[in-house]
Amino acid sequence: MAGRRPTNAREQRARVEQERLRLHTARRDWHTGTVRRRVRDNTIAVVAGSLIVIAAVVSQVVHAQVTAPAPKPTPTVTSTPTAPAPSAAPGTPAPSPAP
Repeated sequence: MAGRRPTNAREQRARVEQERLRLHTARRDWHTGTVRRRVRDNTIAVVAGSLIVIAAVVSQVVHAQVTAPAPKPTPTVTSTPTAPAPSAAPGTPAPSPAP
């Protein structure tokens, strides 16, 4: 009966298998919780980021509507006397016209 183990060995093997199963279940549950937390955190980050961007756009639109634009300058017609062209100083030759 070499294939048969004593009762203590079977019980010990069963305990080891139960412990492995317990650890495996704990790791699987921890991993599932981690994935859920990441999804939740990413969702919160996307919603918060979107709200910040929307608030920035809305504040710019409101600011643009509330503040009046600066008035545009309009050209005015004024009559200013024209000054006579400066004459050449005495003793300097007059410029000759270009050919």
